[in-house]
Amino acid sequence: MDIEAAVVRNPGGPFLHERLKLDEPRPDEVLVKVIATGLCHSDITAMHFHFPPPPPVVLGHEGAGIVERVGANVTHVAPGDHVVLSFNNCGECSNCAAGHVAYCENFFPLNLNGRRVDGSETLHGERGAVGGCFFGQSSFANYALAHKRNTVKVRKDAPLELLGPLGCGIQTGAGAVLNVLQPEPGSSFALFGCGGVGLAALMGAKIAGCNPIIAVDKIASRLELARRLGATLTIDASKENPVETIAGLGGAQYVIEATGLPGVIAQAIQATRSRGVCGVLGVPKPDETVTLNIMQAFSGRTIMGIIEGDADPHVFIPYMVDKFMSGELPLDLLAKFYSLDEINEAVADSSSGAVVKPILRMRHA
Repeated sequence: MDIEAAVVRNPGGPFLHERLKLDEPRPDEVLVKVIATGLCHSDITAMHFHFPPPPPVVLGHEGAGIVERVGANVTHVAPGDHVVLSFNNCGECSNCAAGHVAYCENFFPLNLNGRRVDGSETLHGERGAVGGCFFGQSSFANYALAHKRNTVKVRKDAPLELLGPLGCGIQTGAGAVLNVLQPEPGSSFALFGCGGVGLAALMGAKIAGCNPIIAVDKIASRLELARRLGATLTIDASKENPVETIAGLGGAQYVIEATGLPGVIAQAIQATRSRGVCGVLGVPKPDETVTLNIMQAFSGRTIMGIIEGDADPHVFIPYMVDKFMSGELPLDLLAKFYSLDEINEAVADSSSGAVVKPILRMRHA
């Protein structure tokens, strides 16, 4: 079928608006009419080709929409259902079998190759094949082809145009706290980086009953938003040393790092209390390293990288929708809407820190 999509053809962009042809769904696939898609930092990283897939490619991995058609083997959704699209997984490897689908041993070929596992392409343009299947969806388009395993049915009374970020960024932040760190009520929590993923982690800490909740950033508007979302103390890292300030409070029992900057990762680890846990969510460039004083490792700290909040999307996304509808996960406070034609403006606003969570609305005839 004919679709409209934003295509990246050169490192660093820009996104180009193009008409493409999308394959019909195979037996395990779902055709989704995309209503809106979140713009995630990983999309911007992939736009610069710091990691695959190669150009030309349609990115986008926080899609939400309405099921148009399903393959013969798809039984959990039907045409007309509202869905959120998340990352793909095989469901069969040892990690998937243990319930940790975010650590699927086949994550790379299923999400980052730009084509199906069998090598076939899903998108075609006038100049040849275009990479797709990004995180099992490539949802910077008005229609997306997803797999049954990364298509999650959600309640129809929730505002679909706001739900896409639950598929990655919000799931990553909130899941890191609620699924992995699992802080006790009243435990101290510190966040480094008040972007979309970080503020989702802060909302998770608020749901868990953490106190105090400390937020660190250099952008005043993001620190103000952190306070609205439940931070009891904010630290402007451009004006004071967050490690010294948090150390003066005894350190934090639970810490989330959500910038991917090596220097900030080191600060987050230093701010973690003895026997505390520091979860690293930010994605650095592949060749970057973090320098630490090895003595810090002798204090019982746990340092762990967390992917996608270690969440099972089919369980955690409906849970987050319920929390949003009850007012406990106010992701609408993070969002600003753009049309697909305005995607390059959305990228610029996200990169500058002017907007926390850009969401692209799709156009349909």
